[in-house]
Amino acid sequence: MSVLERAVHMFPRRISGLIKQHRAEVVRRNVSTSLVPSFYTDPARSTEHVELPRRRQRSERKPLVTAVNELKRRARSDRQSRQVVSEITLRPPENGLLVKRLVPVAHEVYNARRALFGCASRVLDNVPVHVCRVCGEVHVGTVPHLIRTCDVAGSLASKEHRWAGGGIEHVLPLVESFHLYDRLGRVVSHEERLLVDRIPAVVELCIQAGVDVPEYPTKRRIFPVYNVAGKMIDFERKFPRDYSNGKDIQTHGFWEKKNSQRCSVSQPFPHADGVQGLFYIDGPFILLYWIRWFISVLSFSTQGMEAWERLRSGVSKLMTEYTAQTCGFCPEVQVGIKGHRARICQAYKHQMRDGQHAWQEATLDDLVPPVYVWHVPDPHSGKPPMNELRRYYGKLPAVVELFSQAGASIDEAYRGMMRGDVTVPELDEEKLVV
Repeated sequence: MSVLERAVHMFPRRISGLIKQHRAEVVRRNVSTSLVPSFYTDPARSTEHVELPRRRQRSERKPLVTAVNELKRRARSDRQSRQVVSEITLRPPENGLLVKRLVPVAHEVYNARRALFGCASRVLDNVPVHVCRVCGEVHVGTVPHLIRTCDVAGSLASKEHRWAGGGIEHVLPLVESFHLYDRLGRVVSHEERLLVDRIPAVVELCIQAGVDVPEYPTKRRIFPVYNVAGKMIDFERKFPRDYSNGKDIQTHGFWEKKNSQRCSVSQPFPHADGVQGLFYIDGPFILLYWIRWFISVLSFSTQGMEAWERLRSGVSKLMTEYTAQTCGFCPEVQVGIKGHRARICQAYKHQMRDGQHAWQEATLDDLVPPVYVWHVPDPHSGKPPMNELRRYYGKLPAVVELFSQAGASIDEAYRGMMRGDVTVPELDEEKLVV
């Protein structure tokens, strides 16, 4: 018996699987091009498909940014350094001072966030958003999709979605964090959870990086903080030198919370009432109005797409120096070197933690979570995405899909995610695709 025959005898399942895979590859290469549409063999569409991260189970923890062995090594090093009575050199922002090169980035992120929400609210008047009342899935488009992916408690046996009208909170979900007056001070306790303001995590990151918001004061140090044998030593007074007594400083304002000003766009945006009134005017005026209306929508979508890219890139730059913490089982986020101690976690096995969060290092998607939705190849056709062709559809972040349907161009980085190398076939052509 030869070596090949013994290998086949020892591993029959593995060898048979390889043979089937090889035969399928040969059939795929030798298939007649008359049966396959031309868009599947177009060499210009060679973008590699990008697989999105799968949906986590309720009992599954978020992946760690830093490996467990590295975290243990750092803990051992910190314990050894605390045993020696010597000064540990700290660099900004660990010593309480700002990183000067990131202050303009913080202002850019703050302005980009305001512009993004303003443009998204304007575009939502023309591109509707639907959300499932059972599972919370989001769809951007005029007609909701027919893909049966509703598989949660209380859903139908057919896994069809129950659609309702959505808003900007479904496209750009709000992630809040406790506002810290002193980012190096003590953490928020459970008793103080109702006394400390909760603001968007991106805004809190910008404030700690150098943006001054009058509604949310923060402590700006002039002298650095020193670390001696693991203890933080601050030589500054409780309040900055700009304030004599500190009587005008309010570290929290939960009961007198001020309404945050929304982003205001200078250009007017047409509404449906004005469009109906113009049908009684002559034709040239209607054509001129619709041209102006289309240009304004296209301008808002383009500005919003640029603001989204600036926001993501700016937050990633800030997080290289300014850390943030997130719970490993729930979406809670705390911007700062430590997580808070409020026992408000309701995730997997929170009883064993006494309601406290399982803090770990946060990522960009924790502060700016992208809501992935099905990409509609032709939003003007009026045909909803079908369940039979679900493997041919790609996905995009909801805000990118919103601006793309309004006319903005999509960046090349999303081509692999939206299945740019595949054109969705018709239902009668699906059986011809290998």
